[in-house]
Amino acid sequence: MSTTLETPVLIDRTGALGRLRLNRPQALNSLTLDMVRRISQALDHFEKDPDIAAVLVTGEGDRAFCAGGDIRALYEAGRAGEALPETFWREEYALNARIDRFPKPYIAVMDGITMGGGVGLSSHGSHRIVTERTRLAMPETGIGFFPDVGGTWLLGHGPGEIGTYLGLTGEQAGASDAIYAGLADTFVPSQDLGGLTEALTALPAGIPDDAVTALIERFAKPVEPTPMQEDRAEIDRIFKGERIEEIVVALEQSASEFLLKAHRTILAKSPTSLKLTLRLLRLARTSASLEECLEREFAAGHKVIAGHDFYEGVRAAVIDKDRNPHWSPSRLEQVSDSDIEAYLSAATEPVFPARSDA
Repeated sequence: MSTTLETPVLIDRTGALGRLRLNRPQALNSLTLDMVRRISQALDHFEKDPDIAAVLVTGEGDRAFCAGGDIRALYEAGRAGEALPETFWREEYALNARIDRFPKPYIAVMDGITMGGGVGLSSHGSHRIVTERTRLAMPETGIGFFPDVGGTWLLGHGPGEIGTYLGLTGEQAGASDAIYAGLADTFVPSQDLGGLTEALTALPAGIPDDAVTALIERFAKPVEPTPMQEDRAEIDRIFKGERIEEIVVALEQSASEFLLKAHRTILAKSPTSLKLTLRLLRLARTSASLEECLEREFAAGHKVIAGHDFYEGVRAAVIDKDRNPHWSPSRLEQVSDSDIEAYLSAATEPVFPARSDA
């Protein structure tokens, strides 16, 4: 188990604690296919080892837990017609489901930027810790995509319409909002993370899960309400709409500066992504499992990667960085219901064949 700087995931154990440290700090620990495979293999080992009581997942550096998938690599591979996007998403989504059902405490510390794939590595875990530096978001509508990695499941089961708001706007959530939205559990100040890690490494093998929870709670601190929480009733009223056009009109008429900002934010997103995201979030509410949502996301991703907006969104945000994407179609009314339904047809080869209802 190497600890060199070239190793993208540092894997080790201290006492009864298995450790995974994402180790691409210069790239904000963005996730590659190699990293997905290393993490999956490590979880295989940690699950089978009776002397491992819990797993701790952190990001190296002081800026990010994980800023998401390596979007540039997916962009370049998709442009070239290569299989990397399909392979990456297939294995990443399988890992997301694996984390959700991991039988031992899976403790993720979302210190710093935690977006997209980083949410998939953390918010499906059993113990989800945030700090004052946490900046959690599912910003995919801004790059012509949609909240994936089980994001539709997580956001679709948040309180009221908070998940709808976060999924459509892509806005960042700090520690308090991440907990409120059901994407995290516990706030621990970053200055106390060293003490928490030291305490976790002292855990004996065979310790019950509730004892791990109690240990983490010893380091927990309260959080304060935020403007998003204070505007909860208005968010629920506006974002309950079944059509994005209704939501946009209601936002424009709001008396809340917080929600008027949301109106301006949404208008800059891909119209196709907005409509697809809302549809996926509504379907998630009646879905039977995380796997069902992941399967739907995988199928939709196939269609998105074959279209225009993903490449234009990544170009504007990551490649040229001009922040001026030209969406096609450019207006909400140009995206029909039948256009969106076309994204929802099942994949030929599902991620979870035994579980698929396709």
